[in-house]
Amino acid sequence: MSESVLSSIPDILPLYPLDDMVAFPYMVFPLFLKDEDIAPFENAMRYHNFVALFRRREGQETIQPSTFFDTGTVCKVNQLIKLPEGGAKLSLEGMARVKLEEVLQEDPFILVRIEPVREFAEKSVVSEALMQSLNALLKIALSYGRPLPDDVLKMIDYIDNPARFSDLVALYVTLSLDELQSLLDTVDPIERLKKVYISLTNEVQRLQVRGEVQAEVTKRVGKTQKEYILREQMKHIQEELGEDDSRISEMMELRKKIVAAGMPGEVRKIADKEINRLEKINPASPEYTVSRTYLDYLVGMPWQTATTDNRNINLAEQVLNEDHYDLEKVKERILEYLAVRCLKDSMKGPILCFVGPPGVGKTSLGKSIARALNRKFIRLSLGGMRDEAEIRGHRRTYIGALPGRIIQEIYRCGANNPVFMLDEVDKIGLDFRGDPASALLEVLDPEQNFSFSDHYLDVPFDLSRVMFITTANVIDTIPPPLRDRMEVLNLSGYTDEEKEKIAFRFLIPKEIEENGLASSPPSFEVAAVYRIIRDYTREAGVRNLQRSIASICRKIAKETTQSKPTRELITAAVVEEFLGPRKFFNEVAAEKDRVGVVTGLAWTETGGDIIFVEATLMPGRRELILTGSLGEVMRESARAALSFVRAHCAEWDIPKDIFRNTDIHIHVPAGSIPKDGPSAGITMAAALVSLLTNRPARRDVAMTGEISLSGRVLAIGGLKEKVLAARRAGVKKIVVPARNKVDMMDIPDTVKGDLEFLFVEDVPAAVSHVVQE
Repeated sequence: MSESVLSSIPDILPLYPLDDMVAFPYMVFPLFLKDEDIAPFENAMRYHNFVALFRRREGQETIQPSTFFDTGTVCKVNQLIKLPEGGAKLSLEGMARVKLEEVLQEDPFILVRIEPVREFAEKSVVSEALMQSLNALLKIALSYGRPLPDDVLKMIDYIDNPARFSDLVALYVTLSLDELQSLLDTVDPIERLKKVYISLTNEVQRLQVRGEVQAEVTKRVGKTQKEYILREQMKHIQEELGEDDSRISEMMELRKKIVAAGMPGEVRKIADKEINRLEKINPASPEYTVSRTYLDYLVGMPWQTATTDNRNINLAEQVLNEDHYDLEKVKERILEYLAVRCLKDSMKGPILCFVGPPGVGKTSLGKSIARALNRKFIRLSLGGMRDEAEIRGHRRTYIGALPGRIIQEIYRCGANNPVFMLDEVDKIGLDFRGDPASALLEVLDPEQNFSFSDHYLDVPFDLSRVMFITTANVIDTIPPPLRDRMEVLNLSGYTDEEKEKIAFRFLIPKEIEENGLASSPPSFEVAAVYRIIRDYTREAGVRNLQRSIASICRKIAKETTQSKPTRELITAAVVEEFLGPRKFFNEVAAEKDRVGVVTGLAWTETGGDIIFVEATLMPGRRELILTGSLGEVMRESARAALSFVRAHCAEWDIPKDIFRNTDIHIHVPAGSIPKDGPSAGITMAAALVSLLTNRPARRDVAMTGEISLSGRVLAIGGLKEKVLAARRAGVKKIVVPARNKVDMMDIPDTVKGDLEFLFVEDVPAAVSHVVQE
């Protein structure tokens, strides 16, 4: 340091204590301060721009010369910037070593008297040799990866002052605070060069050891596995130190799970590639969580895990009979599947579709099938589903991506051969997010689902061993390509006799148990159950029947807790007392016969029902008025019926001029309920003939059938539901298309005995059974 610089430094300066660093001459560095520490630097900026920095000794609280180390550094304050959030940022430049002589003031800041330290700057052979050796050691340290700024490298090559050279190199050697303070205390530049040389030599030796470790790891891993170098290097170092890293243990455990998962070859390659990528990602990165979740799904999928099927057909039949009454066709189909499984291990799971009105046991039948097969059961409701990603999943590029519900549910159940029930397949929606029904095509196609690819997993998964069961109320709303992939099994409604057996076998014991009456269960009379079935419920299934029985049980439970007399026998009178006045009057068909009013039969999602087609004549302009929320198909049936009647007026003695100045109005009551379908064509034709001939129609005769313009009566669907509805309504005779004779085998014998079936092939024959002479 030149004499001019030393002479410019005042003897009395503000002092700022350092705790975690040592300042050196020629060192330019920033310093961040709190508001309460700014005073000495503001004083320096106000007068002379100099401040003394001394390192404080540990455990010292008083302010006196012994509080600080002997040697410090005078620094020039180049810049002071106050920060908006509080505090300040300083830019300081080390100028010279100084000694602390006396503490003059402690508040508001420390003021001290200092004495500059004059250093020896003479060059000698020893100093030049040491400088050259230090320069060579720095180059060696750089070759081992020791970072050093480029401007410092250039500066070192041009410095010929031993004192300045030693201080500069000391800043870039890994030294402790005590070692740095010792260098600052050393006034002789030659001694400082020696100390820096020893410290740099030790650091180079450490770098050489690290290089040897890396070479040993590289040799162990081999040239073809360079991607493992970092992991193996860390492991080798930890083995030497006797330490354990939880992340490496976690990765090793994950690799074991990948091996044990039994993935197919292509999937295993993807899993290995993903875990190699995971090991290189910082755990704090969001990508780490995404990659780890993906691997967890890959490892957790049941690639080779399956439950063992129950191959005892007799036991399976017993289970199905225990859980459900009737449904013989469905039970037969399940037993056929089991029989084939007994003869052949590798077979594709069937895709069954249960179609029927609500409450007939479609969903609960799936649970019984799973229990009979000894398989796990999964149920997924598709009602209202509008997003294709619910089936196929989201791609992993999206935040919060997940697999589709198919893969999720199989992942949760832990077996690749469950019974998978897709409920309400006829109620899938469609909007801008895609078509879930189209996404189901691959899932439900036995020729494709052996390699189902979810967007999230992006690897094929075999669904061919899954037994898929779908349920629907109506089959018409299911897209034809999807319907083509399923084996449709129709579940018709129950007769009153079947409902009575179901009530006594399943519903009453269940509700008694559910409502806490098992200790003293009430007994239901058969007449009481029939009263509930006929007067309080009108449905194809038994859901409302179960609710009514549950209501009775709850009222009995209430009376029991109020210490009222216990009802041991539930009679028809007790049913009316508990459930109130009857809700349905099924004898509506027994009302008097009327002109232009004909009883028809309809099929709805909730089963069969009777409808009344009413026709009337009025002055007008030869218009046909249709009301009652009729669909387009039903409107076309009405026009076809009118056209046939007008074309055959002579057969029924209808005056030809009756159509000139009149309007015909056809109405189907319950106008708020939408109605559609062609099966009311024959009913409308009979109503028109009754109206135009002024002859009453028999109300105890119900009709169903589609007509053509040539007068043929065509087959209809849902015959069993319509027949049951007619029986409930008190109808005695039913006019049915002759082509529906083959469907009579589905009608129970008890129902056939109560009704007379009239099979017709043309409209005149059908009308003759209804319109009175």
